Amino acid sequence: MNDQSTAPMVRYFDEISEGMSGEFSKTVTEQDVTTFAEVTGDKNPIHLDADYAASSIFGQRIAHGMLAAGYISAVFGYNFPGPGWIYVNQTLQFKAPVFFGDTMTAVVTATKLIPKKQMIEFDTIVSVGDKVVVEGVATLMSPKRPD
Repeated sequence: MNDQSTAPMVRYFDEISEGMSGEFSKTVTEQDVTTFAEVTGDKNPIHLDADYAASSIFGQRIAHGMLAAGYISAVFGYNFPGPGWIYVNQTLQFKAPVFFGDTMTAVVTATKLIPKKQMIEFDTIVSVGDKVVVEGVATLMSPKRPD
């Protein structure tokens, strides 16, 4: 479920069951980090200044944690459950740094259906290889099916 070259599939609440999942992968580039810093205003030198980062606990520049979290949003908005779903809540725990050149994979898994509210809770995990770098829980609200 990583192909964003085709039109996304719209899914509605009644088409999703617990255990269904989707994913998105991308390799982090210097341009990604620079663009993220410009768009968000987060210009912490740990992300942008190689000399500064060299003296940090990581020894080199790292990607923004919220860039990693953004990959979760990429899954939701395009791959699974897809367009029209509304982000209601997201918890995040940042577990490990992401370095330039790392390939992150975000996986979301439906864990709890809330029929009365047409909402679903998802486990959210971003990994680099076998290492979890971000994890949390998200709640999304289903779009209404057209009449």
